[in-house]
Amino acid sequence: MKLIIESTDLKDYLKETDVVNFSHPLIIEAITELFNDEQSEIEKVKIAFEFVRDKISHTRDIQSSKITSKASEVLQHKEGMCNAKSNLLAALLRSQGISTGFCYQRLMMFDTPDKGYLLHTLNGVFLRSLDKWIRLDARGNKPGVQAEFSTKEEILAFTVQENFGEKDYPIIYTEPKTITALEDNTNASNV
Repeated sequence: MKLIIESTDLKDYLKETDVVNFSHPLIIEAITELFNDEQSEIEKVKIAFEFVRDKISHTRDIQSSKITSKASEVLQHKEGMCNAKSNLLAALLRSQGISTGFCYQRLMMFDTPDKGYLLHTLNGVFLRSLDKWIRLDARGNKPGVQAEFSTKEEILAFTVQENFGEKDYPIIYTEPKTITALEDNTNASNV
């Protein structure tokens, strides 16, 4: 799939926002622990991706009802839905000057279309050293879900099944588009 950027200005993918709050003390602490000046851009992206994927639980996987949205909340509680986890990954990478955006997939909620669909969030990351965008899915692995870091091919958590009405959206947005779903709910089972 050919990715489409919402903005041609890479600085738009570096902005700090209310939810991508990389100046928060908790995020700064994590940045200090994860990154150093010796690491390459690709190493930093892989480290951040694996940290969010493996150290931050997916709320549904742990059967929690907690809602987190801001990157700092996700880090504080060590959990979040896919959209919240993508906010944390964006915060970590943007803090390092690595342009990071937000991408979406329309997926079946369960195993058949009649049970409804959800909007799954992942990140688009621009690698200057390779002059290309890649998509990463830090949702979190579990049996049947295996996302990996790769600069050569996409290894996302979910493969879109178009014959079931699922869709892969090619746009890399500068800001997350699903924040109201998180902010308007107090229980993760409603999201």
